[in-house]
Amino acid sequence: MMKKTSSKRLDPAETVRFYYKGKRLSQLRAFVHTVKLGTLTRAAEAMFVSQSTVSLMIKALERDLSQTLLLRTRRRITLTGAGETLYELARPLIARMDGIDQDFLARMAGQGASTLHIAAGTSTLQYLLPPLLSRYRERYPKVHLSLANVTGRDGLKLLREDKVDFAVGSMLDVPNDLAYAPVYYFDPLLIMPPGHPLTAYDSPGLEDLSPYGLILPPERLSTYRLVDMVFHQHRIPYTVTIEVGGWDVIKAYVASGLGISIVTSICLVETDRERLVTRNLKAYFPSRSYGVVMRKGKVLQTEARDFLNLIKPGLFSRSGYDGAGHSER
Repeated sequence: MMKKTSSKRLDPAETVRFYYKGKRLSQLRAFVHTVKLGTLTRAAEAMFVSQSTVSLMIKALERDLSQTLLLRTRRRITLTGAGETLYELARPLIARMDGIDQDFLARMAGQGASTLHIAAGTSTLQYLLPPLLSRYRERYPKVHLSLANVTGRDGLKLLREDKVDFAVGSMLDVPNDLAYAPVYYFDPLLIMPPGHPLTAYDSPGLEDLSPYGLILPPERLSTYRLVDMVFHQHRIPYTVTIEVGGWDVIKAYVASGLGISIVTSICLVETDRERLVTRNLKAYFPSRSYGVVMRKGKVLQTEARDFLNLIKPGLFSRSGYDGAGHSER
């Protein structure tokens, strides 16, 4: 006579709850990837499923929540108010889930396997970051540092594609999907060669600068746009005689007598005092802030949080970014 083997039967209610949670996670992943990547096709490629599957999961999510989350057009997908709320809640969860394998392997391998990715412009890399990087290297010698020298749209693209942990630099206009926490402030300065006629003025006005050609960074960069805005607001004409990238190049050109320039005090070092004459222009131009730029919802690893707190103690945990990556401004 055969002995019957007993097997524990699953509680039907528990089975339903388990299925529901798994289904919801897939729905949220489809939703987050679609918003992040911009199209159903790209989301499907990222999830290794068909486009119709992604569409069905999002529709099911909307039906379960009784909310319209996305407005679909031929060219783009737009978040509704409810969609923005859910995206803010779901994005850190999905980012954490998608990166858990990599994080686990890095932790198991030790700190030497981790990499900190930072995007910054040339002036930030050259003048602001070196002392911070030195202090960070002393504390975390095994962390590999990857620094991307980018500005403008290229830096924003790296942030949005999660190719860097954060960016350090200056921002005039902050897009809605990014958070900016200013930390350092630098005065605007007029620089000119010794003996220039403007050196006779202790506080030159914009009208005094008008007759002389300016040397500025390229028009696509924020410094040029700020100078243009201020002169236009005061209805004072000005001329840009040379556009060139890099503060060191601009300072060298000014020192050689090719023109004058308006720079941020961050780029001046002690040796510049011997070849350049400066005047403060804060009566016309605002102080320039430099700080940390992050994608909202970005989940930071320990190495990144430690670097932010090195820039400013408590920046991450207290007044800079909360767990969802928001900036208090």
